[in-house]
Amino acid sequence: MKIFPFALLLSLPLILNGCNTMLSSTADEVSNSKSAKPTEYIVQPGDVLTISVWKEKDLQGDVSVRPDGGLNFPLVGDIMASGKTVEELRKDIAAKLGKFVPDPVVTVIVKQSLGYQIFVIGKVNKPGAFPAVRNIDVMQALSMAGGPTPFASLNNIKILRRVNGEQKAISFKYSKVEKGVDLNQNIVLQGGDVVVVP
Repeated sequence: MKIFPFALLLSLPLILNGCNTMLSSTADEVSNSKSAKPTEYIVQPGDVLTISVWKEKDLQGDVSVRPDGGLNFPLVGDIMASGKTVEELRKDIAAKLGKFVPDPVVTVIVKQSLGYQIFVIGKVNKPGAFPAVRNIDVMQALSMAGGPTPFASLNNIKILRRVNGEQKAISFKYSKVEKGVDLNQNIVLQGGDVVVVP
């Protein structure tokens, strides 16, 4: 009986070292998650972009992305913008301007993200269109819509998304996500997505 406390005392540094290792690995995971690059903004029809070329006063101004996803800019002409990140669009514009302006320094800024809207319809307290100024997942969208009504069929929610001109439906079971199960259902919504709560 007297040996046990002594053995415990000898093993105490090992236990404490194990705790420190666990704490440091958890801290590493947190710091890694914080340093992860956030999803880049995808340009949508209806967005207003500010495009400027350094030292070229005639090549700057606000441009709206048309419903077909294109935009028009001096010397560049018509260019597809929708579906591209801001950086991809900036590179495309710079490449086209390179024929007329040596080494153009192009800046593209999203002035208004009017095109990035999500829609929540059906049995929610505040159905409607919601501008998405940041990444919004399904649960957040339901919260923005005031939450489901008492008669909503929570395990039959659908997200309607148009991909390459074709509409597809993505299933969402609220009760599973609410319990912390099958969380990959809680996808980040894209501009134009419609959350249907039957």
